[in-house]
Amino acid sequence: MTKKIFTFYMMLVLLGSYAQETIIGFTSTNAKAQQNLEKTYESLLNSNNLDSWMQRLSAEPHWVGTEFGRKNAEWIQKQFQSWGYDAKIETYDILFPYPKLRLLELTEPSTYTAKLTAVAVEGDEFTAQGDALLPSYNAFSTDGDVEAELVFVNYGVPRDYEELEKLGIDVKGKIVIAKYYGSWRGIKPKLAAEKGAIGCIIYSDPQDDGYVRGDVYPKGAFKNKTGVQRGSVMDMPTYPGDVLTPGYGATKNAKRLKREEAPTITKIPVLPISYEDAQPLLAALDGAMAPNSWRGGLPISYHIGPGPAKVHLKLEFDWKLTPAYNVIATMKGSEFPDQWVMRGNHHDAWVHGANDPISGMVALMEEARAVGELAKKGNKPKRTLVYCAWDAEEPGLIGSTEWVEDHKKELQEKVVAYINTDGNGRGFFRAGGSHSLQAMVSEVAGSVIDPQRGVSVKERRIAADLVNGGNENFELYALGSGSDYTPFIQHAGIASLNLGYGGENAGGEYHTIYDTYPHYIRFKDPGFAYGVALANTAGRITLRLANADVLPLEFQQWHNTVSGYANEIMTSCETMRSEVEKHNKMVDMNVYELASDPTKPFVKPKKKNAIPYLDFSPIQNALGSLKTTIETLSKLDISRLSNEKRKSLNQRLLKAENVLTSEEGLPRRSWYKHQIYAPGFYTGYGVKTLPGVREAVEEKNWKEAQEQIEKLAGTLKNFNKHLQEMVGLL
Repeated sequence: MTKKIFTFYMMLVLLGSYAQETIIGFTSTNAKAQQNLEKTYESLLNSNNLDSWMQRLSAEPHWVGTEFGRKNAEWIQKQFQSWGYDAKIETYDILFPYPKLRLLELTEPSTYTAKLTAVAVEGDEFTAQGDALLPSYNAFSTDGDVEAELVFVNYGVPRDYEELEKLGIDVKGKIVIAKYYGSWRGIKPKLAAEKGAIGCIIYSDPQDDGYVRGDVYPKGAFKNKTGVQRGSVMDMPTYPGDVLTPGYGATKNAKRLKREEAPTITKIPVLPISYEDAQPLLAALDGAMAPNSWRGGLPISYHIGPGPAKVHLKLEFDWKLTPAYNVIATMKGSEFPDQWVMRGNHHDAWVHGANDPISGMVALMEEARAVGELAKKGNKPKRTLVYCAWDAEEPGLIGSTEWVEDHKKELQEKVVAYINTDGNGRGFFRAGGSHSLQAMVSEVAGSVIDPQRGVSVKERRIAADLVNGGNENFELYALGSGSDYTPFIQHAGIASLNLGYGGENAGGEYHTIYDTYPHYIRFKDPGFAYGVALANTAGRITLRLANADVLPLEFQQWHNTVSGYANEIMTSCETMRSEVEKHNKMVDMNVYELASDPTKPFVKPKKKNAIPYLDFSPIQNALGSLKTTIETLSKLDISRLSNEKRKSLNQRLLKAENVLTSEEGLPRRSWYKHQIYAPGFYTGYGVKTLPGVREAVEEKNWKEAQEQIEKLAGTLKNFNKHLQEMVGLL
């Protein structure tokens, strides 16, 4: 154990004997009552419920539009009603493509027809349901019939195309084959199309989630040679949700785009395949050897091509409007009924979905059941609770997005925060979200005991971070995209969290026919101990938000985090400038690096365009003013406030996150309103913080970068004004 980690543990031991007397947002008297309530709540949680509910909800495939998906929604609704909630189903009619024809064949220099079918495994009856299983495909691929030479593009992300350009390899008019991982899958066909490719194939390499990592299913948790990851390739960085109704709900009579006008459907056909089907295609490639970092775990030499391998890809889909069933369950608050705390998890899956999403769904249900028990015993929450079971998350966050778009104005007026969960398993607590909620989540994490280690989940999280080079602070990660928090925080400007456990539950079942109950209870969370931990953690957060005297938002940690983001961008600019100046100096001095391929003629490098100096002072000045305001606000003693002042303060706190949005949104994607967090245009799920500025800098669009600096500074000034109103109120 390192000295740093030992010191940290000794500090925890010394502090452990002292009970936490205050918690954020509560007077000292109410803090004690809240902590006692949370202990009672925890005692009500029962892992047997999670087990039986998972068996029920994952018994059959239930992607959006299936009969079993509808039955699940109706069953969930009835459970909420039995626990004392007013529960209803809100339905949206969304475009959902179902595969009619899938053909992939190697036509030169030899022939092979891809099987495109995963095999059933012994001991898991759910994998043998035959035609009931959803065929493997990528939703929102366009239809297509293409044949061309093949090119291996590694993960198919921007840096891979930079490497191809160095090697003189062009994908224009070609079909690319890319590995899963490295980015969100939808970026791969998006970027390939921009580079001129006419088709895209995505496969799972055994190095990433197959036999290189561990025994394959059913012996172990990892993907066998026939497993295929389904998933959406909708261009969600442009906008998520129904592709035909951007920015408004897909209600029955909504005006819809023509399908050919929908910008988020891919421009080229794309198909996922297994590593069994990928091997003959990759083995037929010749040309340059792939760089060492590109090579996977298949027993072949990884060449890039193009050719001589030529493939034929043909896809056809049944494009139909499909009902998506959102379950909305409400428990009206006893004191502040017009302030809502929202919880959500989706219920649809690509196939059985035991891990994704049912492991999170059953934890949410157990949380709601226990809260219902508290209410029946006279401990009704002060604020209204809204529990949501979303449909159509898998094809593009559709159910939640349509609901938020449909109810946006009311949500912005009433929702305190949205708390999201999704898949869950054994391991470490991980939480992302609005950094104004970081201090509160840290307190909750310190009060939940890890079921394996007997220390708080906060302690275990920090210990893991220290081992991996992190620091001693509990920190939320910034939200990009990938689950149902996206429309809440990035479109409606509502403070949001995404919670889950994991890190000791690795496997290759993701979006395959192997994500089943038998797989889950063997490899993901035996005994559902971490399902209960998730219900305990999320439930405590929900109850604190619901019962707080003053909403538990804290802005000093928010300021430190956002200031760090700004410093990252400024440092990046300086690094880029230094590298360009060094390169140009070497060109002037006729000093060059050796050619990577000595057989090719040497070409003298060209000088690069100089990096201009951007004026970051508007952001720096705005953050400086914010720091002063936040320091003043942090000295507030809520116990001295009258009920009327608390009410006024809560109304402003509720709307604080929305002040960080801009109605015109980000450049070229106006759906994304938040100026602090957004998914990257070329990362998909991966976050870009201060996205308007950061992405302009990364794209070397200096004019836009300066414009976005001014825009962000304006947003920060508005935020400062909003916080100053709180100070003035007090």
